[in-house]
Amino acid sequence: MAQGSMAGVRELLQGVFQREAGLKELVQWLAHAAMQEEVAEHVGAELHERSEDRLGYRNGAKPRKLKTRVGELELSVPQVRGCEPYHPSLFARFERSERALLVACSEMYVQGVSTRNVREVLEAMGAGEISAMTVSRVAAELDEKLDAFRGRRLEETSYPYLKIDARYEKVRVEGKVISQAVLTTVGINSSGGREILDWRVADSESEASWSAVLRSLKDRGLSGVKLVVSDAHGGIRAAISRHLQGVAWQRCSVHFKREMCAKVSYKQGKELMDDLRGVFAPQEKTECLRRGEEMAQKWEKRSPAAAKMLRAGLEDCLTVLSFPADHRLRLSSTNMLENLMKRLKKRTRVVGIFPNKASCDRLIGALLLEVHEQWQTEERGMFNMELA
Repeated sequence: MAQGSMAGVRELLQGVFQREAGLKELVQWLAHAAMQEEVAEHVGAELHERSEDRLGYRNGAKPRKLKTRVGELELSVPQVRGCEPYHPSLFARFERSERALLVACSEMYVQGVSTRNVREVLEAMGAGEISAMTVSRVAAELDEKLDAFRGRRLEETSYPYLKIDARYEKVRVEGKVISQAVLTTVGINSSGGREILDWRVADSESEASWSAVLRSLKDRGLSGVKLVVSDAHGGIRAAISRHLQGVAWQRCSVHFKREMCAKVSYKQGKELMDDLRGVFAPQEKTECLRRGEEMAQKWEKRSPAAAKMLRAGLEDCLTVLSFPADHRLRLSSTNMLENLMKRLKKRTRVVGIFPNKASCDRLIGALLLEVHEQWQTEERGMFNMELA
C-alpha cells in the first residue's frame, strides 16, 4: 500500500475515536477500497494498467447512498464500458439483511407496538420514520428473494451430512407474545461445502414441524443423506425415523455432556466431565461402550439419573465413529450450528419482540442467505469428501 494511502488509513482510524462520524467514514473508505478491487477483477486490469487480458474499461463513477446502522453512506460506484455492467457485491449482501432488520423494526413502529428503543434503532440505521407503504414494498421485495432461495432445487448435488437445530424468538401472535421455534437445516454437500438448506418459524420442535421440513427438502430433490446430526429432541428423532429411513443419526455429544452435567451437583460437574472425556477418548466403539459402563457403575449410587442417561444415550453419540476419521470431530456435535445461532441472536436482539411470524422469518432468512453466500465465496470445502 502506498505511503499516502497508509497516511489516509491512519487518519481515518484516529477519526473513529475523535469524530462522531468517524466510524461511518471508515466504513465508507473500506467500501470504496473493496469496490476498487472488485472492479479491477471485473475489467481484468488495475487502474491505468496495460493488459492484453483486459475485458473492459472504467467509465467514471455513479453516486449511490446506502443506509446502514452507522448512518447513510455516500458511495461512488465505479462504472464500466465494453463489458458486462459492474454490480458491487456488498450491496446485495449487506443491504438485504439491513433492510430485513429495518422492516422488522419499522413494522413495530408503524403498528404502534411498544418495543424498547425502536425509534433509536431506526435513527441509528439512518431510516428515520418510514411509511407503511414503504415497509410493505420492501418486505415484498425481500420475501420474493427469500422464497426463491428457500425453494431452490437441490438436485445438482447430494448432501451426505445434515445438521439440524432450533432456537427460539419472541413473536407477537394474535396479541400475545409467545416463543416460536426457528428450525434451521444446514447440509454438507458432495464437495464438502456448507449450505443453508432450509429455515422456518414454527410453534415448536414437534414431530409435525420437523416432518414438514424434511418433506420439503425431499420434494426439492434432497438425496444422498448418510448422517443427520442433532440433539435428542423427541420431535426431531421421530421425524428422522419417519422421513429418512435407513439414515444414521448422531446425537450431539456436546448437548449430551451438558445434559449429563445437569444430573449432578455443581461440585460434581468437573469430575463427571473428566470421566466423560475418558469415555469418548478411544476412537473405537466397543472400547467407548466398555468405559461408559465402568463410568455408569461408578456413578450409580451418587447419581442414578446420570448413570441411567449414560447407559441409554452413549451409543447414539458414537455413530460418528463409523465415518471417516477426518470427519468425526466436526460431525460429533451441532457446535457449528450453535455458533451460527449465536450470530443470528446478535442481530435479532435489536428487535426484541417480533411483531409477527413473517417479520421473524424475513430477518432470519435474510441473515442466513448472507451466511450462505459467504460460505460459497469465502471458504473451501470443510470436508474431504473423497474419504466418504
